Amino acid sequence: MGVLSGLKPEPVFHYFEEICGIPHTSHHEKALSDYCVRFAKERGYECTQDEMGNLIIIAEATPGYEEVPAVIIQGHLDMVGDKAEGCDIDMEKEGPRVYIDGDFIRADGTTLGGDNGIAVAYALALLDAKDGSIPHPRVEVVLTVCEEVGLLGASAMDFYPCRARRMINIDSEVEGVLTAGCAGGRRARCHIPVRRTPCSGVRCKLELTGLVGGHSGMEIDKGRSNAAALLGRFLMLLKENIPYSLVSLSAGVKENVIPKGGSAVILIAPDEEETLRKVIERFMDCMEAEYGSADPDIRLELTVGKAGAFPALDDDSRLRVLTALNLMPNGVQAMSMDLPGLVETSINLGVAELADDELILRQSIRSSVSSAKEMVSRKVTLLAEQLGGRVDFQGDYPAWPYARNSRLRDLCVEIFEKQYGHEPKIELLHAGLECGILAGKLDGLDCISFGPNQFDIHTPNEHLSISSAVRVWEYLKAILAAK
Repeated sequence: MGVLSGLKPEPVFHYFEEICGIPHTSHHEKALSDYCVRFAKERGYECTQDEMGNLIIIAEATPGYEEVPAVIIQGHLDMVGDKAEGCDIDMEKEGPRVYIDGDFIRADGTTLGGDNGIAVAYALALLDAKDGSIPHPRVEVVLTVCEEVGLLGASAMDFYPCRARRMINIDSEVEGVLTAGCAGGRRARCHIPVRRTPCSGVRCKLELTGLVGGHSGMEIDKGRSNAAALLGRFLMLLKENIPYSLVSLSAGVKENVIPKGGSAVILIAPDEEETLRKVIERFMDCMEAEYGSADPDIRLELTVGKAGAFPALDDDSRLRVLTALNLMPNGVQAMSMDLPGLVETSINLGVAELADDELILRQSIRSSVSSAKEMVSRKVTLLAEQLGGRVDFQGDYPAWPYARNSRLRDLCVEIFEKQYGHEPKIELLHAGLECGILAGKLDGLDCISFGPNQFDIHTPNEHLSISSAVRVWEYLKAILAAK
């Protein structure tokens, strides 16, 4: 008996738990992709799997729906793998360990993967009903890989088996909101060269913890702090107070996740420990004043080790690292002038890693305006080049522009009003969705995106509402049953 076996509808939660039991972080989706292939073949469905693991599974129309226009049900197979401090789960080899907490499904110490496991569960539950109990037109289930690291699967995918020109993307996290457009984006990887030299001193480890973090598209406007940027800020403040050498620095896990922790190792003179502690106290006072509401649990902890000799950055390299961390654009860059409250352009410094001979910064750039995306990219490039480095851009994907006329959107609004008794919200999203990529490859594609309530996605506090998932399942079935 599974943990979710008592939940109804049984097929949805059965497959969700099956999915959670299979490791499927970005770049490690093969096991889940192969599971879906076996599922399709066992039921006699036409199934296409490409070299990356992207899938298309086709179910022909149930009786009476042969003339209804076909529809794509779309989601992604990968999840962001993040975990709480002290969690020993290897997310490349183990799936989330789910449990029920009232109305919510959570994972023990890790991200849940409801983004986008619930879409895959819906699709498999739909395909499992071969008895005609869920009426539908021709359904083309499209499941992609590497969505969370730049929509790479959808960008490389060939959609030649798809005949549908209507698409329901189930990759939104607020029930009652129909997403009708999204930002475009790209990933940046900055390489700033550094040199090391033998240095001596007392080894001190600085650990920044307790930040909330979050999804760089959904939570970028929440005023939350960024661990990579804060480490750079503290180290610059420290430079103004005591001499020290920088040995190591690390923060963040993914480009599209706001870093919620990081650490640095420095070398100081034995008589500078008291001053170091005073600088930490002053820094924490600043954090309380600036982030006391958004990030109330920020901590900068000091562990003092033994004196010794270590390969540390020379002074010029340390300055380049601090300059990059303090001057690199980060956070909201512009709000929409047309839609109040919508972030137009942002950049998230998701990862900072000091290697032997370079500082690597990995970022996610988003904008609903292509020229603004280019402008932020130029800023990143200019700063990196001024510091003697370079930038590689990857995973470029287009925005999904709002369509003034959409029959699918009108249908979804009509059915929503019947089921819920009020109108849905129509919104544009700052986070990236695959709708823009598919619309660029399938001429005339009419798209909509929705999903059940999910909270704190991309963090170990991620949780999915059970009751909301049930309602959205009924909503999806009602849309498919419409003629």
